[in-house]
Parts: sequence; C-alpha cells; structure tokens
Amino acid sequence: MNSVSQVPSPAFAALTPDVEVTVIGSGFSGLGMAIKLKEAGMHAFVILEKAAQPGGTWRENTYPGCACDVPSHMYSFSYERNPDWSRAYSSQLEIFEYLKACVEKYALAPHLRYGTEVHEAIYDDANRFWTVRSTDGNAFTTRVIVSAMGALHRPHMPDLPGLAQFKGTAFHSAEWNHGFDLAGKRVAVIGTGASAIQFIPEIAVKLDRLVLFQRTPAWVLPRMDRPIGKFERSVYRHVPGAIGLSRNIVYWKQEIRGLAFVNPKLMRFAEKFARKHLANQIADQRLRDKLTPSYTIGCKRILMSNNYYPALCRANVDVVTDAIAQVKEHSIVTCAGDEYPVDAIIYGTGFRVTDLPGPVRFVGSEGVELHHAWRDAPEAYLGLTTAGFPNLFMLLGPNTGLGHNSVVFMAEQQISYVMKCLRILRERKLASIEVRPEVQARFNHVIQARLQDTVWASGCKSWYQNANGKNVTLWPGFTFQYWYRTRKVRLGDYRFEQGSDARG
Repeated sequence: MNSVSQVPSPAFAALTPDVEVTVIGSGFSGLGMAIKLKEAGMHAFVILEKAAQPGGTWRENTYPGCACDVPSHMYSFSYERNPDWSRAYSSQLEIFEYLKACVEKYALAPHLRYGTEVHEAIYDDANRFWTVRSTDGNAFTTRVIVSAMGALHRPHMPDLPGLAQFKGTAFHSAEWNHGFDLAGKRVAVIGTGASAIQFIPEIAVKLDRLVLFQRTPAWVLPRMDRPIGKFERSVYRHVPGAIGLSRNIVYWKQEIRGLAFVNPKLMRFAEKFARKHLANQIADQRLRDKLTPSYTIGCKRILMSNNYYPALCRANVDVVTDAIAQVKEHSIVTCAGDEYPVDAIIYGTGFRVTDLPGPVRFVGSEGVELHHAWRDAPEAYLGLTTAGFPNLFMLLGPNTGLGHNSVVFMAEQQISYVMKCLRILRERKLASIEVRPEVQARFNHVIQARLQDTVWASGCKSWYQNANGKNVTLWPGFTFQYWYRTRKVRLGDYRFEQGSDARG
C-alpha cells in the first residue's frame, strides 16, 4: 500500500498510529470527509478506494440513462456549488466529473490510495487504535476510521432456478456490459426499480424484443427535468446569491414533500397525481392494470420518469407479471408455463442496502465483530457510531437514508458532527470516543417508534427493510430535524479514554 506503513506482525504495538484518520470510500461522503479534514488542518489521513478512480455510486453505475432523481443544485456540496449543471436533474457522467473536479480542487490526490480494498479492521484495546488490513495483505494502524462505503454499488442478485445453465449474456445494471451489442437482441429485464426505469427506455429502441419481468409495479411520477440554458447558468455564475437562492428553494420544496411520508394520509394527493400520469401515458387498460400498484404510494421508493411508460407501450416490449419458474439455456419459463426466448438477461434488481456493514470485517473492543453485533439488525447512534466500536464512524449509516431529499445534505451534517468529535479528541488529548450502549438503545427505540407512523410502515415489503421486516434504512423525519440533532456533541452520550498524542 503506497505511502502507508505496514504492520510487521500481529503483536506489533505502537503508541502512535501510522495515520490519524482513515476514510474508506471516495464517493460523496468520503470526499466530503476528506475536504473537511484538510480544511481543519488535519492532514494525517488516507482515503482507501477499491477502484482506480473516485466517485462511488457515480463511478460504478454507468448504465444507459443513469441519472440522479434529486435536483442538481441540491445534489452537490453546499460549499462547492456548481453553476454549470446542464440539466435540472444531473446525469451520471456530470456527477462523476463533479466529484473528480472536487478531488483536484481540494488537492485530495496525495491522500487517495486507489486499488485498496479493505478486508478487515481490528481494534486494539491496549493501544486504542485500529489495524486496517487490505485484501492484498498490506496493513497499517490508524486512530480513527470513517466508513464511507455507501450501499448503492453492491448489486443484489436474484436466486433463479437454472440460472447457471443460461448460455446467453447476463449482467446487473450496476455492472453494465458495454461490450455487449444490444442491437437486434432479445433481452429479459428482471426488476422494475429506479435503475430499470432509466435504462429500459434507452435500450428498448435497439432491441428485437424486450421482456420485462415485473414482480411488483412501482408508483411513477413525472420527472420535472429540463435543460438549464446558457443564460441561467451565467446568472448562477455571476450574480451573487443566485445559486444559493436556487438551492434553498429546491431544499424547501423537497422538505415539504417529506410531510406526506410522515403523514401517510397526505399521500392520497401524490397517488392521484401518479394515477393521472399512468392514465395519460398508458391507453391500454390491461397494461395499465399490470402497472398499477396495490400499496400506498411512498411505501416503496417513488420513481420519476417521463419515458418509462411510453417505452412499455412499444410493440417489441412485453410486461410479464407471472413469477419466473426456471431459466433455461436460451429462455426463461414462467410459473404459468409461458416460455420466452432471450439472448441476454439484465438485472435491475437493486442493491444490498440493508447488508451492513458490507464486505469489511470490523472487530471492535473485546473482539466483538460488527456483523455479530448487528446480527438482528444494524443499529447506530445518529446513524454514526455503535457501542463497542470506539473511534469508528459510519457516514450514511443505519436509518439516515431519505425518501424525499438529498442524502448529500445528510452526509454533510454527519461529517460536521464527526469533525466536532475529532476536535474533542485532539483538544482534550483523548485516545478514543465510544457511544454509551444505553444512549444508542434509547435513540433507536425512538427512531423505530417514529417509523411506525410513517408511510413506510403501511404494509408493503421494500428494500428499506431487512429480512426481519425492520426498517434500518430511512430517517423518519425531516432533514432539518437531523441537522438540529447533530449540531452539537453531547459529551454525556459518550465514553472517552485518555492517552492520545494525536497529530494533525
């Protein structure tokens, strides 16, 4: 591992770790954390990235039509506003380029360690630091770990009978096979989530036949996208406060939408709008019936598209609602006995969002593994820290996802909170910070109680829930409530250990 000391042996002990802070991941949250570390004069940190470039979700997902469903001016750092977004909703490539520009502007390259996939991190109770080991066998010690791995890059793959015998091409939308020529092919798409509704309109025009296997239809609203013209971009670039005003307007419009998520009765207005959108774009009553959900809108992720429904009306597109019984060498057979010849299968089956903490093995105080501590359900205080794991922070951790606004805003509040914790450690010469178990338990009891009154508890099964049906993904309120809750560190919520000789 470049520029990082190796640990000679498991018995190695040092009073001072090799680096003070290790950030895992270089998406929005990881880069945002690094920027604030540098801003505070804390330069003894590294960013570990498994790939050869930064970007996280926006590096990994390159499928046709990939774009954000949060308005551009809100899906960016508050301190690094971009006057040159070309559309109201940014494409994958624009966001990827934005993140790479942030790396360059804030001189993060010297801190980035590309091609470094973390295998495990083990806490040393005696010395109060972590030993981090990568999959290539290298290791080093660090005082603090900030996990910014995210979740929208670990594909969820369905377990279909006979899949191993399929002779055609198969891939997930997050691992798009750009070398496969779709022209004239017969393609099965499995899944109707946020990725599928973006790539289906893009590929349907090229195919001989597209067969969409739909388990559950999604509620779809119009996508209020538009080009941002040169004059408007010039205003953002040259008129003081213009881009800030635009961002504030977008923020509060998104927050107002949050009212319906915490008060499900208000969702009837959104459902009326969605039904009208469906009726306007789907004339065929049989197809419309297939595409009409039976659950309360908002219980699953609400999708936005202007071209998804028209794509499904094409003569070369079939929507199949029967369950898949078997995959054969060159076809898919449904439980109804219908067989569909296909040359390729594309999975639009989403991600392993609730599979936290992901592929890394975290071993905390007294040898407790995080996977074991979270065996029933992931649980953290403020979505950031977990009892038994000192000096470990998780950005966009349990119950900090959103259904109505920008997770970049949430990440910024968490980064600000982590920085406050790090300043406490440095200024008071402390070795570690760890949330108290009773504080974590009390916080999560409140979170789960609040979730019971939201639309997400209205009866559907969604990727927000783990295998036990517990919502471990979403924040049950407004983002300004999270901002208020994280504006100060309550010292009584934590246990501290003395003895740090922390460096900058």
